[in-house]
Amino acid sequence: MTDVFEHTPQVWNVAQLRGALQGLPDDAPVRIGVADDPGDFDGYRDFVLVDAQHVENWWPATPTAPERTETTEALTLFADWEPGAYDRLD
Repeated sequence: MTDVFEHTPQVWNVAQLRGALQGLPDDAPVRIGVADDPGDFDGYRDFVLVDAQHVENWWPATPTAPERTETTEALTLFADWEPGAYDRLD
């Protein structure tokens, strides 16, 4: 049987992010380190921020309710690989 552990990271809010960004110049790039495994930043991958969008929840139409979309008070940050030359994967 596989060992299981409860992963409970401290999820940042907007105030914490604003505090971390304070004092940085407007043109400073935003880098994102993504853990290889839950909580394991020893071997993290480095990405760059490329977009941010408000979170939208979407529900399909049903026989009793129309399709609907709601925007929540949350933000999704989108990251991509850093600029550079990479081997093309088939």
